[in-house]
Amino acid sequence: MSRLPALKPDEVIRKLQSVGFQIDHITGSHYILRHPDGRRVVVPYHAGRDIKRGVLRAIIRQSGLTVEEFLRL
Repeated sequence: MSRLPALKPDEVIRKLQSVGFQIDHITGSHYILRHPDGRRVVVPYHAGRDIKRGVLRAIIRQSGLTVEEFLRL
């Protein structure tokens, strides 16, 4: 298994949007993205801070992608 890089919330949201997710709404500091097939992903958005690896792994799991697929985006 490859080690996940540290990514900014903007990068994660952009990668998810490239596979069809769209921003549904924002609640506090969390962006909720939905895919047309019903999948939902929550991305914490704290400006200037990287998303921790464990949280990034959970986001990837919620999206239904594998780590390798996500990293190729």
